Amino acid sequence: MLHPARLGAGQKLALTANRLLDGVIVWRDAAGAWWSAFDRAALLDADEAEAALAGVDAQKDGVVGVYKVAVTPGAPPVPATMRERIRAFGPTV
Repeated sequence: MLHPARLGAGQKLALTANRLLDGVIVWRDAAGAWWSAFDRAALLDADEAEAALAGVDAQKDGVVGVYKVAVTPGAPPVPATMRERIRAFGPTV
């Protein structure tokens, strides 16, 4: 499923997917490893994100549904949309 990420001023991109074995939401770090903790996600510029996405071998990595997510950098970084904030941090209640 393709989710186009729209970047606002100062935003970066992160790659996310679901782990194939158990469906857990995972985030890709700068070394190309997948982690369930959002704070491990690499924050990338648009060109870096495109290259990283092109380099993902989902079957080898054991993930499915890889796509880019807009993120507002900070301490901590925060996904730009409510959907992705829920995926990163859990339910709102």
